[in-house]
Amino acid sequence: MSSVASSSRLNWRLLVRYLRPFRRQMLVLAAILAMLIGLQLATPLAASRFIDVAVADGSMETLVFLAVLTIALALLAQGAAVLETWVAERISWGATNALREELAAHLLHLDAAFHHAHTPGELIERIDGDVGTLARLFSRFTVYVIGNALLVAGILILLYALDWRVGLGLTLCVAVAVATMLRLRAAATPYSAAERQASADFYGFLGEHLAGLEDVRALGARGFVMRRCAEHMRAWLAARMQAQMRGYGMVAASQGLFGLGMAVALALGAMLFRDGALTIGAIFLIFRYTEMLRHPTEQIRNEIQDLQQAGASLGRIEDLLGQRSRIVDGPVSSLPPGPLPVELDRVRFGYEPGAPVLHDVSLRLEPQRVLGILGRTGSGKTTLIRLLPRFYDPDRGVVRLGGVDLRSVSLSAIRARIGLVTQEPQLFNASVRDNLTLFDDGVPDGRLIEILESLGMGQWLRDLPAGLDTLLGAGGIGLSAGQTQTLACARVLLRDPALVILDEPSSKLDPATERQVHRVFARLLAGRTGVIVAHRLSTLALADAILILERGRVVEAGPRLELAADSTTRYAAMLRQSVAEVGA
Repeated sequence: MSSVASSSRLNWRLLVRYLRPFRRQMLVLAAILAMLIGLQLATPLAASRFIDVAVADGSMETLVFLAVLTIALALLAQGAAVLETWVAERISWGATNALREELAAHLLHLDAAFHHAHTPGELIERIDGDVGTLARLFSRFTVYVIGNALLVAGILILLYALDWRVGLGLTLCVAVAVATMLRLRAAATPYSAAERQASADFYGFLGEHLAGLEDVRALGARGFVMRRCAEHMRAWLAARMQAQMRGYGMVAASQGLFGLGMAVALALGAMLFRDGALTIGAIFLIFRYTEMLRHPTEQIRNEIQDLQQAGASLGRIEDLLGQRSRIVDGPVSSLPPGPLPVELDRVRFGYEPGAPVLHDVSLRLEPQRVLGILGRTGSGKTTLIRLLPRFYDPDRGVVRLGGVDLRSVSLSAIRARIGLVTQEPQLFNASVRDNLTLFDDGVPDGRLIEILESLGMGQWLRDLPAGLDTLLGAGGIGLSAGQTQTLACARVLLRDPALVILDEPSSKLDPATERQVHRVFARLLAGRTGVIVAHRLSTLALADAILILERGRVVEAGPRLELAADSTTRYAAMLRQSVAEVGA
């Protein structure tokens, strides 16, 4: 029961938070619902009066008036219902989109360790799937529950006015039905949570394997993927059936109880009519109101059933919003101007506690100098450069840029001064302009053209069918590896960073393309501090100094030309081995 109470508190907190901008629309919705309740209560009264007047051989004028009034009230009720649906949907989409936006922004703020532990597919399901289950909760839950409760109260009051025995009997029926549904809902919520988690697991699996589709095909792993896909779907189906069957239990319980209530009402009505206590119109009114009681109570049941599903999603959303990045903003809002010196002072770091990847790494890189980092796979090269933009913080020691401890600087200030080019730059399914500016409309086209010209891409741009508006990616033009890397460099150059990091930027380029792209790298590094991680020694021709890592420790460091000239150094040995491999 504590989890149910917690979920209830969460419902109200989210409702207040996200519905506050829609206060006026909510008031309009409440007014429409109040009008709809009045029309629903009045229509059977007019019809009941029509029956009594007809049985008593009343005047034709009265009968026509009552018939027209009944039809008009019914039509007005239908119009109010349509208007209520339109307003509720607008509130629903506005509130849920606001929640989606906050979740997306929150995910972007979380540190790399969190994203390493969760697949993109799972996070997409959190943002879209879980939020989608809240649509009715945001738009209608409070108004519908209160509105339908008022409708039920109004019906019961009118039934008491007809005869207290009828009112009492149906009051007991409604009370038992609502209590039963609440108990069933509390028991069903954990199963809905399991169903939502199974859905997230499936989409996480699907996103991960679609991203690696080429490897799956090349390695002949389609059978394995399909088997795992079937396992996920079977688990999802089992969880969904468990949740749905408990939902259907609420349907069966409410229908059975109201069937019994209908029988009681008709029996009481027949007895009172026989005794002359009620007219035939009043009997119709009892029958109609008893039938009407089913509708608001079933709507309340539906809202409770939606709450059962939404309760699981709400818990998962709160869990996601409750995640806090281990990388927190420091109080310093800017770094020193100009090219930045880089310093690591006895840095120790590991992704998991007790398993360090870097051991007491120290280095000093002066402004406008370029450092080349070498080492075997797993030596800690990429881990080291991930500390510079503060994707991670060291477990021990200090990382400084411009002489400032990065932990004391805000993340936006750090990343505004750093440009990163990876071996697999991400290009979006968007125009050339949007890929360069990252959807910033404030960058003038002239600046984009100037940068592309400086990187040797001017003719390429002029040959495009729509220039900067040409679509890249799916449905657009394809790019070679060299063109992709050049556009990635142009994107970084546009930001004019003080520190440029190249993470194995030429690892997937052929030698001819690598030589062309090297000119782009030289343009990017000119006048800036740079760090290059590379396997190919040719990429380090732009470096002023070399640092070699082995098992997370610095085993050699110094000026590149001095290390190359000393035949006893590891770097010189690597150069000799590289020349021998080329000669072979």
